[in-house]
Amino acid sequence: MHSFHYRNGELYCEEVALRRATDEFGTPLYVYSAGTILDHYRRLDAALLPLDHLICYAVKANSNRAILKLLADAGAGFDIVSGGELYRVLKAGGAAAKCTFAGVGKSREEIEYALDEHVHSFNVESEAELEWIDRIAREKGLKAPIALRVNPDVDAGTHRYVSTGRSENKFGIALHHVAAVYEKAARLPNIEIRGVQMHIGSQITDAAPFAEAIAKVTPLILELKERYPLEFFSVGGGIGIVYESSFASGSRDWWSEKDRVAATMTLPLTIHDYAAAIVAPLRAIGLRVLLEPGRLLVGNAGVLLTRVRYVKQTEHKKFVIVDAGMNDLIRPALYQSYHEIVPVREPAGTERESVDVVGPVCESGDFFAQDRELPEMKEGDLAALMSAGAYGFAMASNYNSRPFPAEVLVQGERFSLIRRRQTMEDLVREEC
Repeated sequence: MHSFHYRNGELYCEEVALRRATDEFGTPLYVYSAGTILDHYRRLDAALLPLDHLICYAVKANSNRAILKLLADAGAGFDIVSGGELYRVLKAGGAAAKCTFAGVGKSREEIEYALDEHVHSFNVESEAELEWIDRIAREKGLKAPIALRVNPDVDAGTHRYVSTGRSENKFGIALHHVAAVYEKAARLPNIEIRGVQMHIGSQITDAAPFAEAIAKVTPLILELKERYPLEFFSVGGGIGIVYESSFASGSRDWWSEKDRVAATMTLPLTIHDYAAAIVAPLRAIGLRVLLEPGRLLVGNAGVLLTRVRYVKQTEHKKFVIVDAGMNDLIRPALYQSYHEIVPVREPAGTERESVDVVGPVCESGDFFAQDRELPEMKEGDLAALMSAGAYGFAMASNYNSRPFPAEVLVQGERFSLIRRRQTMEDLVREEC
């Protein structure tokens, strides 16, 4: 679900016509719906009411402070993977005591910072990291709270770049070896065992892998509960969203029959389905449950607005060249990901044409769609790349010395700038 819709022939976010935002702040422009983010958070929270739980938003999905504040005010904790993300959470009013710190390569400086701020737990990914955290905590005269990350060797059926729960992935400790590492942790004087953690991957659209992973890890947790004072089991995140045919227009008249079929058959893993698969087995374990969703909360809450610069017709193809590039949204180039593209002005008819939608970056991989059937777009037209709220701006770069785009947050009838557009001077500000 999301809050983007056509009204009177114009694309809106909540109660704001998106053309107004581009008139004020230009393009490319990220726009986020606060109502969508909070709706997703509250629906997930409600679905998990049978459990003692804490939703720890995965900051890496979208780390703008305004969004972090929105979630902190709603009661969320945070899943962080760097010292920089912890700094952002604190600056947004979040509490380190509600943060879990993940990542396979935490630095000394990051560990010291997290200890000083009293993070809830380090998700430990290896024996070497466990020893390193113990040594640093000992030097500081502190105890480091930890949860070992279990790798349950479950195939999540997702893109290999975002699969994290298989034995060949770099993440976590093998299920058959975890008990021995907990024994080692219990002997380390500056380690406090607090929980167990797992995360099997991202953009998972089937509940079965989550249920399978919980079932595989449950015997281990029940065994560990008898030996150590466990407080929580973190089941990670990874709940996927629908990128294709996710947009809800007033008429859909310009959709092809193929799109209509996809819209009815490509259903998301709903929050209800997810909860139905995991709540009962987690209640049986009897520990507090931590979840680390990112994409689920913000993915469909954001769009990237871009303006058509040129239309180029060759012997073989028609290219729609827009002012956003792979430096602004790298997912299609990196993950071969699909993002629906819709015109900001609602199409009047049903005519469509096959085009490539490409950016200005000097790479052949700089495209958002290839051979996509879309309504005709002309120079100066505005288009929205849908479902760009997660891993959009967060993965942006200055490649080709292109400034970062601006970001806007919509709340009802109001929209606010939450990141100004980078200037040319900003591009060289830190260089010596």
